[in-house]
Amino acid sequence: MAAAGDGPWLDDAAGRLVRPFTVSNGRTRPTVALDLMSQVMATGATPLGYLGPEHAQALERCGVPVAVAEVAAHLKLPVAVTKVLLADLVDCGALTTKPPAFHHNPTDRALLEAVLDGLRRQL
Repeated sequence: MAAAGDGPWLDDAAGRLVRPFTVSNGRTRPTVALDLMSQVMATGATPLGYLGPEHAQALERCGVPVAVAEVAAHLKLPVAVTKVLLADLVDCGALTTKPPAFHHNPTDRALLEAVLDGLRRQL
């Protein structure tokens, strides 16, 4: 049985019933420049036109500033698909985006090694 809130999209035996790129109508490139750490936040504007259930789920996550990577993880979709969905929401005025603010050097060797160590522990 699928988890609560997953609806008809997930099945324990079959897995995901809808292929991820079907969600974005086969589109792989967002219309807005987004990276994994870009922050997105709902504007409060109601999106015009039809948006799929994944758009609604993404919009629900964006009540506070949230990183693109976090939205993708919550939706259990590839980042490329999530970026397209979020760009759709930005295009219709429902989301705003801003680049991440770095208060440190993002290419700092110690930071990158710490991230790598964390990833290795997860494997």
